[in-house]
Amino acid sequence: MKVSYKTFNLPFKHPFTISKGTKTHQPTFIVELDHFGVKGYGEAPAISYYTITIEKMIEDLERKKIFVEKFAFTDPERYWHYLHHLFPINNFLVCALDMAGWDLYGKIKKKQLHQLWNLDTSTAPLTDYTIGIDTIEKMVAKMQEFPWPIYKIKVGFANDVEVLTELRKHTNAIFRVDANAGWTLEEALEKIPILKMLGVEFVEQPLVKDAWDDMKVLKEKSSLPLMADESCVVESDVEKCVNHFDGINIKLTKCSGITPARRMITKARELNLKVMIGCMNESSVGTAAIAQLAPLLDYVDMDGPLLLNEDIAEGVTFNQGKICYTDYAGLGIKLKQY
Repeated sequence: MKVSYKTFNLPFKHPFTISKGTKTHQPTFIVELDHFGVKGYGEAPAISYYTITIEKMIEDLERKKIFVEKFAFTDPERYWHYLHHLFPINNFLVCALDMAGWDLYGKIKKKQLHQLWNLDTSTAPLTDYTIGIDTIEKMVAKMQEFPWPIYKIKVGFANDVEVLTELRKHTNAIFRVDANAGWTLEEALEKIPILKMLGVEFVEQPLVKDAWDDMKVLKEKSSLPLMADESCVVESDVEKCVNHFDGINIKLTKCSGITPARRMITKARELNLKVMIGCMNESSVGTAAIAQLAPLLDYVDMDGPLLLNEDIAEGVTFNQGKICYTDYAGLGIKLKQY
């Protein structure tokens, strides 16, 4: 096995703002595994508030590259366990390598992953399209620029209910809101009944990630389902969310890849939690990995390539939210540049 990588700084179509800040570009790390001429690809975007940089991923990979390459690759699940012990504090890097391992495995088997897992893609939920925080006028304009059946709207600012009220005047689409831990318990209790009247489907991560006592109170009183994001990062977090949330939003990058994500989905089902996979503004490489898992989900947020002004792969596309799969094996992608 040979490993190589490239980095990209992909521009957004519009500055992307959430309650944690604004960015105009998405730095991302793309890894290639070459196994006797068959090449698999994986991705991990750098996210500032998780303090994992492109430089950190490169540093860790370079330091242990020889061990990454010496593994006798047979199946990706065994590879993930090996990588997990090799890089115990860098889930982002493990995610990229795990994803590449699965892409490689699918290409060796000449099938997409959903085919290997015997999943029916016709059951995959529609993806939403995210409207980042901005002025009311600009948020309305973004929505009108991109007509879509489901919008995920970033909230967590002073006049967010006023914004949702105005947006509702311009569409009958389903609304989901994501506070990115931007509300207090009091704000959530005040705003959620109004959001329900505005046709909001659920609220994602209303409070800070470790506000378990307040989340229990909020779940008991909320008239809308509550989805955990920042509160559910890795496998051990899934069980913690019972009695505090109605569902979980898994991020492949944060949990360390496809392999643990599949186990998290299984565990959530056992605990009667709804399951969503969300994106972190990945290119079509990481987005295609989500697509392979989509038939297992209740909700999906995989609009990264739609928000970016530049992509590095082709394969996964959408028709009014519906995922369109390709004939490419593995993740179902073909790189435009590497």
